[in-house]
Amino acid sequence: MSRICELTGKSRQTGHNVSHAKNRTKRVFLPNLQNVTLMSESLDRSFKFRVSTYGLRSVEHNGGLDNWLLKTADANLSANALKVKRELKKKQAEAA
Repeated sequence: MSRICELTGKSRQTGHNVSHAKNRTKRVFLPNLQNVTLMSESLDRSFKFRVSTYGLRSVEHNGGLDNWLLKTADANLSANALKVKRELKKKQAEAA
């Protein structure tokens, strides 16, 4: 399972451990990923995602999963999230 947030696209970063003597060794910074179930208000369903805590805060700040998916570019979303986004757009088109 890859270490990438399904909603924000946040992935691992590389850097250095720096000792007191300024010796540098390579290391990896991993995102804090959590398995969460998010509710879609428009679709009246819940969806499971693997999301970083930063992404989870962003979703809550934007007013929920529906608003987040409609505002986010397709390039950042996973295949699972894109599928949900397409369902949301289809539902909006039917309502209009």
